[in-house]
Amino acid sequence: MIRTPEDGTRLRILAWLREPGRAEHGATTEAVADRFGMTRPVALTHLRLLTAVGLLRTGGTVGRPYHRCDEVRIAEVARIFEKGW
Repeated sequence: MIRTPEDGTRLRILAWLREPGRAEHGATTEAVADRFGMTRPVALTHLRLLTAVGLLRTGGTVGRPYHRCDEVRIAEVARIFEKGW
């Protein structure tokens, strides 16, 4: 689920959100859409899926949420795959 679509968009979003600055403060849906050249609804779909599987947390003000990586959950998932799941 994380690797689809074929171009690895979700993995690229996660990597971008882990960069300094965004890792601490997160990014809005609009920022993700602008960075990856997609519409806001497409970006929101990716972000909602990543949130649903627990890899992102959403916070901020109503109407302007910020998305940031859940590093604990990402580490848990990485351990699962390292064990050959």
